[in-house]
Amino acid sequence: MNKRYDVIIVGTGVAGLYAALNFPEDVSVLLISKRELSLSNSSLAQGGVACVLDTVHDNYRLHISDTLVAGKYKNKLSAVEKLVKEGPSDVLRIKELGVDFDENPDGTLCKTLEAGHSRHRIVHHKDSTGKAMTDGLIAAVRQRGNVELLENALMYSIHKTLGGFYLSVLHDGAPLYFGCNYCIFATGGIGRVYQYTTNSAIATGDGIAFAYMLGAKIANLSRIQFHPTAFAAESDRERFLISEAVRGEGAVLLNCNGERFAFDYDKRGELAPRDVVSNAIIRESIKTNDRHFYLDITHKPADFLRERFPLIYSRCLEEGVDITRDRIPVFPCQHYLMGGIDVDLNSRTSIEGLYAAGECSHTGVHGANRLASNSLLEALVYSRTAAEDITRKLRKYGRRQLGLEPAHRPITGKPMPSGCRSQIRAILQDAYFVLPKPEKYEESYRKVEEIIRRLFSESYEITSDLVEAKSIAVVASIILDEVREGNHD
Repeated sequence: MNKRYDVIIVGTGVAGLYAALNFPEDVSVLLISKRELSLSNSSLAQGGVACVLDTVHDNYRLHISDTLVAGKYKNKLSAVEKLVKEGPSDVLRIKELGVDFDENPDGTLCKTLEAGHSRHRIVHHKDSTGKAMTDGLIAAVRQRGNVELLENALMYSIHKTLGGFYLSVLHDGAPLYFGCNYCIFATGGIGRVYQYTTNSAIATGDGIAFAYMLGAKIANLSRIQFHPTAFAAESDRERFLISEAVRGEGAVLLNCNGERFAFDYDKRGELAPRDVVSNAIIRESIKTNDRHFYLDITHKPADFLRERFPLIYSRCLEEGVDITRDRIPVFPCQHYLMGGIDVDLNSRTSIEGLYAAGECSHTGVHGANRLASNSLLEALVYSRTAAEDITRKLRKYGRRQLGLEPAHRPITGKPMPSGCRSQIRAILQDAYFVLPKPEKYEESYRKVEEIIRRLFSESYEITSDLVEAKSIAVVASIILDEVREGNHD
């Protein structure tokens, strides 16, 4: 073993970074980043953070109600209450840590409206809030003497002992071994299980897969959110998001004939929750026999659009679309996971000493559908909670002996079979998209199980490709098993 720590955090999005910042200086922390620190789903988040900061025009009850409505009342109420009531102080704290939010002339934070919210409560940094948050938190973490950062490091195995965990990590292709008393998974989402996603390249569900293989409870993995307005570029697997805030600022959704149609499916029109709008687009696509849909915000002043949405403006320009003059081509694709590693209100999993926070976790906050901009808030609240709970345990029980270190198998072996990841993506995209196809669940599950048998039956060379292929295979299997057995909502 190279080194042991009190805590190892796997993942460096908002949840992983903020967790690290909430440990006192005498707690040793290793923060593992799968690739470079700046690459995470968090950094791609555009809209902002939902929180009640103005109690004159807004209140906790309304935010809780909006969250429950969007989640189809399948949310865990105690988790939602914790999120809404504790979140504002976390948002103000990260502002103090250096995160740059947009401000009004009087110094108060700007607040915008997004679909599903009854009040303007979304604080933001232009249309790149996630990047502003991760950049600010990374800078703060680098100042912490008790936190070590390890970039380009992929966890490829984890073993539980009586006193904690042993992790094996590929660092620039070479194995490293670490031990810890406590471990936090903050590994993000599962977007790469699908052919088209707004998620970053690293979103392969690694933490969920490893937690599952450790025996942790996984809940509602089939609760997957498909964002209605991803830029429709057929050639790109990773699609950039046209933020909810664009509709919040007045963009209208048009079909192939240039007609508004969202109100035909829901009285809230374009500002209905994401699953409702995605469903409307797919149904309208079937009705018109056409996949061409557009967001139109050209009625707004050009200077306003360039100032309010600089990232979206520039990215669309790269694709030949000027949002001040042109309609933006959009179509639903995989965006967010509401299920994950099941945790309690202290972010504890069912495995002693293992915690989860952020998108890989299932707190129960989101219910059947995530309300826009609640995800970054959840990452803050529940990662801080994990750090606080671990700190209490370290104070009470001290540092424990880890026990016997497991034998490490060589990372060498024969090449893994090709095409596994592409097969899984095609299977999920076909069987379990916006309008699922229950008649395909059983066959799809069998196909994924066969891929799992191939991946796990041989001693292949341990590479990032193998680890990620195994992860998305396990995740796909859990999703399809849930839906074929009816263990989902």
